[in-house]
Amino acid sequence: MSDIVQVLIDELGADCIVDGTRLHERATSYWDPSPTRAKCMLRPASTEELSRAMKVCHARRQSIVVQGGLTGVVEGAVAAADDIIVSLERMQNIECVDQLDGIAVVQAGAILQAVQEQLAVQGFLFPLDFGARGSATIGGATATNAGGLNVLRYGMLRNQILGLEAVLADGTVISSMNQMLKNNTGYDLKQLFIGSEGTLGIVTRVVVKLHPLSTSRQTAMLAMDSFDAVVATLQAMRAGLAGTLSAFEVMWNDYYATMTSAGGHAPPLGREHAYYVLAEAEGSNPESDDARFQALLEQGLESGAIADAVLPKSDGERSALWAIREEFEPLLPAYLYDVSLPIGAMTTYVERLVAAMADWRADARAYVFGHIADGNLHIFVTPHDDGAHHQLVDEAVYGSLDGLSGSVSAEHGIGKEKVAWLANSRSPEEIELMRSLKAVLDPHNLLNRGNILG
Repeated sequence: MSDIVQVLIDELGADCIVDGTRLHERATSYWDPSPTRAKCMLRPASTEELSRAMKVCHARRQSIVVQGGLTGVVEGAVAAADDIIVSLERMQNIECVDQLDGIAVVQAGAILQAVQEQLAVQGFLFPLDFGARGSATIGGATATNAGGLNVLRYGMLRNQILGLEAVLADGTVISSMNQMLKNNTGYDLKQLFIGSEGTLGIVTRVVVKLHPLSTSRQTAMLAMDSFDAVVATLQAMRAGLAGTLSAFEVMWNDYYATMTSAGGHAPPLGREHAYYVLAEAEGSNPESDDARFQALLEQGLESGAIADAVLPKSDGERSALWAIREEFEPLLPAYLYDVSLPIGAMTTYVERLVAAMADWRADARAYVFGHIADGNLHIFVTPHDDGAHHQLVDEAVYGSLDGLSGSVSAEHGIGKEKVAWLANSRSPEEIELMRSLKAVLDPHNLLNRGNILG
């Protein structure tokens, strides 16, 4: 056992430490089943314990890797053998819910799905939602500024956080637990930590905005034969659903056809169409909401924009539709990407990408889907070849964005995997300012070393 591990045990107690040997029983991540490597894992039960631990690590210049639910896809939480991991898995409580102001104080180790379910019992919606809800933590989602399925209506997580608390590399606690929607008092310090991927501080608690639970929900899967029809339907639903449109997920044919082929999900619609859309609205008046949704679908079918449609008749049927979008295991292993760009540039981008795949090898495929209403496309590229051609595929995926005003990361972040591509989306001046902030808050480069800035 290394000296610093013993010092941390003496400082915090053995319950706060998982030693390196026991860590080997844990997988590196959802994507990598190899044993976790690190000197130890710190499991503080409070902000105060984390602060004390960070002071010990800072004094000894010990590098730290912060881990949440381990579902990130940019290698931002992968530790090396000489790192110490910080996990807030013992800090999972919803500390309070203010029914009047519609806010909750949540510890950073809380699992997203558990938070959603606990708040729903009290009549509230926490709208952040994505496929990894069952393992992703609130702290990890905050550190990556998570997006997901409801960004169209509620915005990124940044838009849902009123305040937060974070521990800096030297153990200093920055408590900016604002609970007001309006607080125009100088620099908004919480924004430094949201989306910073654990490089500036470790988020321990957040104050989140809540919304009343919807009392009606309308869902449909739609088939369309042109991207113009997809865009026209999106515009019609935005205009005609009185602000209740919460999701508009698009799947290109290759994605839908593969997900509904033998061994996958049952196809609710034929596989011959170019695009498939999952549209969902949530409101407060079931009768009028249903009528409005149905009228829009009928208009789309009559105009020819919608080639075919299916509406679920039960929660089970709705879940089966969403499984086609979310349960992508039939495509794995694959190279995973998320990019953002203007909706009007998406067909050009996908055409470039498909051409680049054909230039690489005849059996290469790019499976495209995503939350297009907020400009976000997700891409799986096969064959994976155990990562042997990662750089080549990166060049195809990111190079196809040239001149399209896009970003190499819509919601997954930069981590270590996209460091070389950061300059494609950020100016030299922006990157230099990021380096300056890092130098001020973590001058010894101890927190999530290598993330974002390399």
